[in-house]
Amino acid sequence: MNIIKVMDPSNFRDSLSELFERKIEIEGNFISLDRQSKSPNQQQTNDAFSDKWSSYVESKEKERLYQFQREWYLTLYGFACEDELREHLSGCQTIFDAGCGLGYKAAWLAELAPHALVIGMDFSTAAKQAAETYLSLSNLFFVQGDIADTGFHGGVFDYVNCDQVIMHTENPEATFAELTRISRRPNGEIACYFYAKKALPRELLDDHFRTACSELSREELWQMSEQLTELGKRLTALNISIDSPEIPSLGIKGGKQDIQRFIYWNFLKCFWNEELGEETSVVTNYDWYSPSNARRFSEEEVHALAEENGLNETYFHAEEACYSGRFACTNGAEN
Repeated sequence: MNIIKVMDPSNFRDSLSELFERKIEIEGNFISLDRQSKSPNQQQTNDAFSDKWSSYVESKEKERLYQFQREWYLTLYGFACEDELREHLSGCQTIFDAGCGLGYKAAWLAELAPHALVIGMDFSTAAKQAAETYLSLSNLFFVQGDIADTGFHGGVFDYVNCDQVIMHTENPEATFAELTRISRRPNGEIACYFYAKKALPRELLDDHFRTACSELSREELWQMSEQLTELGKRLTALNISIDSPEIPSLGIKGGKQDIQRFIYWNFLKCFWNEELGEETSVVTNYDWYSPSNARRFSEEEVHALAEENGLNETYFHAEEACYSGRFACTNGAEN
């Protein structure tokens, strides 16, 4: 169902209402659909991200993070520069940022495509904070809701962005199917990022940590995140490299690595980045250990997911941390 053929820039608000399957109430640039999940794990994850973003919204470091993330986005999704992304979006009438957090990527997309209606959705309270921050962009709206059950008509988005988010949903496969359902056929495109599975010791410890962390208080989680950041900082300060043998049965890659990165990739996430800053490093560690939902994928699983949803891979990227790509909808009925 292609609801909107040509976007009317003078009336984004009316166009927005037409995208939804049911009647909605728009308050300024904000819509509240769902604030609670029926799944305890998903609700705990939502609460963790509400806590994360409310703690970070006033950070003096956030602009450094935002710039880093914009530059990384271009690498993750195969754009040589910002102008190339702008050109790519020039033919899009509708853009959806699934899991928008504080809304800076949604705002970036709205600035690059001022002719398009851009919607950011997040299950956490960050969606409301984002709406308050970006009131000046007339083509940008925010929704507090579930990206796994968006409430949109099928086939209404030209470009769907789900960057560093899908792993935190209760059922990432079902979420990906929902993003496919709302993408326009043919030629709608989904840009999606997946956490990569790490070495076996790291995977086992991550799973153990996630179970153990569910018993920790908010204060204890933040304290642990600060301690892990300090560990990463001290390991980096050693300025020591290790020449490790390859251990295929454990997924440990051979070669020379900085000791902090060797421990990070193979055993324990202890993030530290001096350029991004200490507060951002602490938030990054909190982001990993506090949510109940944080699935990891193999490269084969990502390719299979695209195939199962009838998508063509127009770009695919792999690095130690993740897999990412752009997946295009083909002809055929929407799911």
